[in-house]
Amino acid sequence: MKGDLIYGLRPVAEALKSKRREVREVLDSVGDEEVASEAAIREVPLKRIRREHIEELVPGVVHQGVAARVGAYPYSGLEEILASPDPLVVVLDGVTDPRNLGAVLRAADGAGASGVVVPKDRAVGVTPAAVKASAGASEHVRVARETNLRRALERMKEAGVWTYAAEDAASPLATTYTDLDLSGSVALVLGSEGRGVRRLVREGCDGAVSIPMRGAVSSLNVSVAAAVLLFEARRQRG
Repeated sequence: MKGDLIYGLRPVAEALKSKRREVREVLDSVGDEEVASEAAIREVPLKRIRREHIEELVPGVVHQGVAARVGAYPYSGLEEILASPDPLVVVLDGVTDPRNLGAVLRAADGAGASGVVVPKDRAVGVTPAAVKASAGASEHVRVARETNLRRALERMKEAGVWTYAAEDAASPLATTYTDLDLSGSVALVLGSEGRGVRRLVREGCDGAVSIPMRGAVSSLNVSVAAAVLLFEARRQRG
């Protein structure tokens, strides 16, 4: 049976709480009360093992003495995300670092976003490393994987969603994020760590949004930029 081994106190606890994916077994070397309680509620087997055993299963990571065998990540359909009232969507174009994806998912959960859309190819999915970086937010946020982001943007437009690509502050076509109306149905499109939003994807957007930078560095990490834009959208929505 296909599945993953996730690790960390919050990821395991949130996987148990969310009930969105199958949790087959919890492995605990620290006797965490919250994890034990949630496992009992879900009627998931909990095995007490030595910390060294967990380190053998997930070497070289910060596992906090807890791991869980889980089913495959339950990706959502784009239509499911767009069914939310006034959807607030994050579209990631080619993000390959699971830590960045996890941080975006954490921000999306905190801002109450409807979901996150990622490509199926040449981009990271919701891996155990992304789950850990999200502090378990991945288990609550809807994530859709799309073969063609340009077509996905067209479907969003058909659903009444305005799409905006995040661009460098120097772009003459970009509107400063505080001056842009983000109060309705909106999709924020952010590019990969190196090349940004691809040209074909950018051309499929209704406009562009930028975050002014006052220092020597000209751009923010994708997860930080996503958080800034998402919480501005949340502020405008009240």
